Amino acid sequence: MKQHTLIDSPYGPLTLVATGGTLCGVYMTDQRHRPPEESFGDRDPGPFTETARQLDAYFAGELTDFDLPFSLDGTPFQRSVWEQLLRIPFGETRTYGELAEALGNPAASRAVGLANGKNPISVIVPCHRVIGANGNLTGYGGGLPRKQRLLDFERGSALF
Repeated sequence: MKQHTLIDSPYGPLTLVATGGTLCGVYMTDQRHRPPEESFGDRDPGPFTETARQLDAYFAGELTDFDLPFSLDGTPFQRSVWEQLLRIPFGETRTYGELAEALGNPAASRAVGLANGKNPISVIVPCHRVIGANGNLTGYGGGLPRKQRLLDFERGSALF
């Protein structure tokens, strides 16, 4: 059974989704690859108290590592990419190529990018920390301006 709620953030409303009480989605309003609204289940803030608290602390600059149970629903390759995202420290970035290399397949940077773009738990699973080989911002489901703001925030140059 799925449930969802909306919370405010400096980036606009975030939709939090849970299956059986376990977080399985954090979506921005106009995020690419966002599932249809009707798939989010009933609106109920109950399962999201701790998620909302930790997101609030993150946006306040008081939390750099999330400690939440969640479920990542994807292919085995997608899940392996998302696990690599969780290893990128707050305030740092990695390239798609570096992630592909960490997965043991240096030629898979394009596949890494596709998997990164389908990350269902934005912010918490930090897909915004992945950049192009030349250091430029490339692709972000929530839009490049949001990606830049998140990176600036984490580097301490744009506090909310």
